[in-house]
Amino acid sequence: KGTSIYWNSLNPRNMIENSMFEEEPDVVDLAKESPSYPIDTDDVVYEPRSSRLLVRGLGENALDEDEEDYESSARLLGMSFMNRSSNQRSAASSYIRQHYSGSCSMPSTKTMVVGVVVLVLVASMLMVLYFLLGCNFTTAGCQKTNSTMDSIYPNSTNGELFPWADLRLPCSVHPVHYNITLHPDLTIMTFQGSVSILVQVLNETKNIVLHSSDMNIIKATFDGKDVNFLEYKPWQQIAFKFQEDLKKGQYVLNITYTANLSSSYDGFYNSSYVDTNGIKRVLAATQFEPLAARKAFPCFDEPAFKSTFTIKMTRESKYISLSNMPKVITTDLKNGLEEDEFEKSVNMSTYLVAFIVADFISVSKNVSVYAVPDKKEQVQYALDTACKLLEFYNSFFKNEYPLSKLDLVAIPDFLAGAMENWGLITFRETTLLVGSNSSAIDKQLVTSVIAHELAHQWFGNLVTMQWWNDLWLNEGFATYMQYISIESVFPGLDIDTEFLNVRFKALAKDALNSSHPVSTVVSTPEQVEEMFDSVSYEKGASILLMLNATLTDGEFQKGVTQYLQKYKLSNTESENLWNSLSQVRTIFNVSEMMNTWTVHKGFPLVTVKRSGTQVTLTQEHFLLNAENSTDDSSLWHIPLTYVSDKCSVLSSCKQVFHLKEKTATLKLPDQVKWLKFNVRSDGFYIVHYDEEGWKDLIGALKEDMNVLSCKDRAALINNIFALSRSGKVSFRQVLNLMDYIRNENETAPVTEALFQLGQIYRLLDKRSELDLASRMTDHFGSLMENQSWDLETSVSKMTLRSALLEMACSLNIRNFCVVIDSWIPSDLMRTVFKVAAQTDEGWGKLLDMYKHSINDPEKHKTLEALASTQDVWKIIWILQKSLDGSEIQTQEFPLVINTICKSFAGYLYAWDFVKENWDKITQKFSVGSFAIQSIIMSATSQFSTKTHLVEAQNFFSSLGTKGSQMRIVQEAIETIKLNMRWMENNLNTLQSWL
Repeated sequence: KGTSIYWNSLNPRNMIENSMFEEEPDVVDLAKESPSYPIDTDDVVYEPRSSRLLVRGLGENALDEDEEDYESSARLLGMSFMNRSSNQRSAASSYIRQHYSGSCSMPSTKTMVVGVVVLVLVASMLMVLYFLLGCNFTTAGCQKTNSTMDSIYPNSTNGELFPWADLRLPCSVHPVHYNITLHPDLTIMTFQGSVSILVQVLNETKNIVLHSSDMNIIKATFDGKDVNFLEYKPWQQIAFKFQEDLKKGQYVLNITYTANLSSSYDGFYNSSYVDTNGIKRVLAATQFEPLAARKAFPCFDEPAFKSTFTIKMTRESKYISLSNMPKVITTDLKNGLEEDEFEKSVNMSTYLVAFIVADFISVSKNVSVYAVPDKKEQVQYALDTACKLLEFYNSFFKNEYPLSKLDLVAIPDFLAGAMENWGLITFRETTLLVGSNSSAIDKQLVTSVIAHELAHQWFGNLVTMQWWNDLWLNEGFATYMQYISIESVFPGLDIDTEFLNVRFKALAKDALNSSHPVSTVVSTPEQVEEMFDSVSYEKGASILLMLNATLTDGEFQKGVTQYLQKYKLSNTESENLWNSLSQVRTIFNVSEMMNTWTVHKGFPLVTVKRSGTQVTLTQEHFLLNAENSTDDSSLWHIPLTYVSDKCSVLSSCKQVFHLKEKTATLKLPDQVKWLKFNVRSDGFYIVHYDEEGWKDLIGALKEDMNVLSCKDRAALINNIFALSRSGKVSFRQVLNLMDYIRNENETAPVTEALFQLGQIYRLLDKRSELDLASRMTDHFGSLMENQSWDLETSVSKMTLRSALLEMACSLNIRNFCVVIDSWIPSDLMRTVFKVAAQTDEGWGKLLDMYKHSINDPEKHKTLEALASTQDVWKIIWILQKSLDGSEIQTQEFPLVINTICKSFAGYLYAWDFVKENWDKITQKFSVGSFAIQSIIMSATSQFSTKTHLVEAQNFFSSLGTKGSQMRIVQEAIETIKLNMRWMENNLNTLQSWL
C-alpha cells in the first residue's frame, strides 16, 4: 500500500517544511483583524475570545504543575469548540471517549451489607450446581471441557453461542474459487451482491467460519440447501453450523446480500468529483487492504487464504467497470444496464481484489492509465514511466509480469497514496497525474509511487506474507525496489538523496521505546493497521540495503530471484527469504545475521574508541529515552563499514568488519588521522566516537569538507543530533560540528541540517523564544544569497533552492516580491504561495485557485499554503471544511493538521479541534491507520511542557482501554517527554551560542 510513500511526501525531508520559519505577523492585529476574503459566518461556529498575544504567555508555569483538574490548552485562553459530534461509530466504538460525571454517590451501610449477602448466596448456589450437574463423581473427575469451551465462545447477534473464539479464522476450510456478482446503484449509494464460494474442507468440521462486515445477508445455501448463519460483529465473522461433520472434499457456499457503499475510504466505497463544468460526478471504487474485502463480499479475508476470483459487474451504460483481470464480455441487460464479466484471476489474496465503476477515460500502450475526462492530458508521464519500470522489473526479477493487463487508475477521492491491487493499481490523483507545469520534484514523487506499486506486483502479489506480522516482506521490499529501479531507470531524479532521508526517518522512529520489531506479533485489527508505519516501510527497506551492500557479485538479485521463483503464488515468512539468500552466500550466514535485525526492536549504537592502530568497538541498543526501557541485552550482527583519511571517497576505500559481540577489537594496518564508520550510511545503525574521534572528524571537515562524501557529511549531522537528544553528547558538540556548515553547498547535508534545526525551531517558537529561533539560520546566509528564481533542471538543486528560499522568504531575509499572476518556477510555487497566504488578498486568490484548478500538484501546494495562514478565523474554517469534506476533500485532513500545527498561530487550535472531533475523525479514518498516526503526531509532536504532557495523557486515556494502548499514542507521549528534556538541558546552551 502506497500510504507511507504519500504521507511521507507531506513532509519530505529532502524538501524541508520551512513554514516553521514563517514571518511573525503583528501579534495584536491578528486576533482583531477580520478577513477581507468573504467567509460565511455560519460556517464558523467557533469564536476565539483571546488574542495570540495571550497565547505567548502559555509556558511551563502557566498552571500549577500539581493541579490535577487541568483545563485544555485552548480553554486556558477562553476557547471552546462547539461542533461536537454526536454521531455513533461502529467499527471504532471502543475508542469513543468516555465521559465521567466526576462524582459518585456512596451506598449506605445497609445497602452494602445486603449486597454482600446476595453475592455470597449466588456464589454458593453456583458452586452447588457446578458440582451436582457438572461432575460425574468418577475417578476421572469432573468433565470440564464443555463448560470451559462454552464460557470462551462469544454470543452471536441472535444470542446463540458463536462456534469460534479467535480473531484468526480456523484452517480447516479453505476457499478455492469465488464467483462474485455485484450491482452498485450510484444514485442511492447501495449495492446488491452474491458470492458463490467453492471451498475445500481439509479437516472434518461442523463449522465454516469466514468474514463479513456491514452486510444484510438475505439468503445462504450450502451445496444447494438453505442454511442459517450466525454473526459475531465485533470480529466481523459469520459462521455456518452443521449437524454432522463435513467430510474432506469440496463444497459450494452461496450467499446473497445487500449493503451500502461505504462512506469512508475502505471497502466498496462511493467517491465523487466536480468536473470543469461544475457538475458533480459519482463513482464507486475499492480499497481492501488490510481488512476491508469483507465489506464488499463475504470471504476468508486473510492473506494466506489465496484463491481465484471471477467477477461480474452490473452498471449503467454511461459508466465503465474495471477489475483485476481483462474484460471477457459485456451483456446488455436492457433498461440502461450492462453486465461486464472479467477473466478468472490468478491465485491471490482477498485484499488484492479490486473493482471500479466510473466514467473514466484511458490512454494505453502495453499499460493503461485511467483518469477523469478533464485530466486526460495529465496521464502521459505515468504511462511512459510505468512502461519503463515494468520492463526493468521483468528483467531484474527474471519473472515476467504474470497478468495479461496492467491498469493504473487515478481516483479523485482516495485516502492512501496508492494501492497495489493486482492488475488494477489505484492512486491518488496527486501521485499519478503530471501536468504541463509540474516540476521535476513532482515527477520524482509520481515516479516513486509508481515504482513502489509495480514492485508490489512481485513482492506482495506474486509472493505474499503469511500474516500481517511480516508486512515488511511486502512493504520493505517494495520501498527498497522503488529506489533501486529509479536509480537505474531515472538517474536524473536524484532518488539516492531521497533514500538517504528515508533511512534517517526510519532511525528516528526506531529510536523510541514505542517502536516495534520489523516482524512482530499482530493480533487485533488495530494492530494490523498500525503495522503500516515507518518500521515496515523505511526500516524494512534500510536493512535490505544494508544486506545488499554486504553481499557481492549480484548475490542479492540472484537470491531474490530464486525466492520469487520458489514461492510464487503462495505465502511466505521472513525465514523463507533469508534461506533463499543463504543459498547463494557461503561466507556468512544470512539468516543468522538478518534475524537480529527483524526480531529485535530498535537498532544499535556503535561506540568507537581509537588508541593508535587499535580500535575498540562496542554495541548497545540506542534509545532516545532509556527512562522506561526494559533491560535489553540485544546483540546485532553488524556489518560495520569504515573509511579513513588514507582513502575515504572512492567506493573501493570501504572496509568491512563484522561486529557480532558486545565488544570487539579492530586492528588497523597503519596509523590514521581519523576514522568514519558506516560509509554513506548504508548500515542501519548510528556511530558515536570518543572525544578525540569527534575532534578529528570535525577538524577534517573544517579543513576540507570534501574528504568525506556528501552522504557521510549528512550522516554525521544526523547522528550527532540524535546523540545529543539522547544525552550522549552535549549540544555544544553539535554546534561545534555545525560550524562547518557555512561552507556546505550539497543538498543532503544542508537539508539534513535544516531539518534538525527546524525541529528545534518549532519547539522554540511554541515556547515564545522568537528571537532565538529566528537567529538559528545565520549559518546559511551566504548559501541563500547564491540562490535565484531562474529555471532550474536539477532535482537536487531544486530541492536545495526550495528549502533555502522558503526559509529566506519566511524570515524576510531578502525582499522577495510575490505576484501570484506572474510566472514562477514550478518547484518554487509552494514557497511563493505560502508567503502570499499571509495576506487576506493572497489567501482569497489561493482559495479560488484551489477550487478551480485541475492540476493536482498545484492544488496540493495551494492547500498547504492556505493551511499555513496565521489568521485564526481562516484556520478554524479550513479545519472544519477539510473534515466535513464540503469544500476540501476529507482525504486532505491529515495534511491540513500537519501544516497548521507547524505555526504558532494554529497548533493549539488544531489540537483542540482533534480532541473535540475525535469521534468524527475516527469514523472517517480507521483507528491505528497511517492517517490517524499522522494526525496524532502532528497535533502533539511540538509540545514541550508538563501542562501539555498531562493534557495529552488525560485525553488519550479517556478514549478507553484500547485508545491509550495504540502504539502511536505511546510514541506521542514519549516524544513530548523528550522535548521537555531537551528544552530543560539545552535551552541555555543554545542561547549562549546564538
